[in-house]
Amino acid sequence: MSGGPSTADVARTEAQRSGAPSPDAPLLLLSAQLPPPLKAVLQDRHACVAAPTRDQMLATARAHADRIEMVVTTATDGADAALIEALPKLRAICSLGVGLDALDLQAAKARAVAVSYTPDVLNDCVADLAVGLLIDAARGMGRAERLVRRGDWPRIGPGALGTRVSGRKLGILGLGRIGQTIARRFAGFDMDIRYHTRTPREGVAWTHEPSLVELARWADFLIVACAGGEATRHLVDARVLDALGPQGIVVNIARGSVIDEAALVLALQQGRLGGAALDVFDQEPQVPAALMEMDNVVLLPHIGSATAQTRRAMGDLVLANVEEFLGAGRLRTPAY
Repeated sequence: MSGGPSTADVARTEAQRSGAPSPDAPLLLLSAQLPPPLKAVLQDRHACVAAPTRDQMLATARAHADRIEMVVTTATDGADAALIEALPKLRAICSLGVGLDALDLQAAKARAVAVSYTPDVLNDCVADLAVGLLIDAARGMGRAERLVRRGDWPRIGPGALGTRVSGRKLGILGLGRIGQTIARRFAGFDMDIRYHTRTPREGVAWTHEPSLVELARWADFLIVACAGGEATRHLVDARVLDALGPQGIVVNIARGSVIDEAALVLALQQGRLGGAALDVFDQEPQVPAALMEMDNVVLLPHIGSATAQTRRAMGDLVLANVEEFLGAGRLRTPAY
């Protein structure tokens, strides 16, 4: 009988010499939309398997179910109940982003799976984008820029007048970290600011409005900054849009599901709403063709946190959660 090392022992020794993960190290499942720099660091430091597309995430999980102990994902790729149930050894889910609606928290809790996300580090950039979207929609900046590019300025002039932003009335749906950062930004515009949440926030300077419809009726502009998920699905419906009115503008930097998209299109087509500025959509990356035909609508491809600085900070926080959980069994920013 040989007393030499086993094949597994040799593989472990070689992995340790090279700095590569041991063959029996916990396996991480990486979702398709993780930023390449973060994915590269994780693959360098840990044993990983990456899903090639979002649709193939479950199949990838099932193919390696006997070893996967952690899922590293994004707020859009998420982790649903089917994925969680397919991984009997799953101990943690680390998500890039603040949205939790694509993560089945109930299924995770039922399995005692820890979940982390990346709060705070993206507040500023998302709030900055909300400011830009509202100014663009109110002043018609995108429309005017397209007019110049077409060469129409010498022929037809600068086009229609815009709407003043400073000194107007701003309603904010949701007053979490991002909502409060947006409110502070617009306080510098000398705006009257009110907000709607299920219960008033303590220690804030802005007025709480118990009714979303009444907030929209009062406001010149409405910014959607609440969480996604079934609890807020189509919260901004035809009644809210009609209350905002033919001069009103709605801005969404939250989740596309919060606005009833069909009602939004109809309100804009019929002139019952003045304009919209949207960074998120109900079925993104698919955008209703009707919205793309309207000059009073600003459309962006979900870039709220898309700056080099913020994405780096988000990636660093994901990495910190991964390392702390694997090393000490705890998460730096747990979701619950």
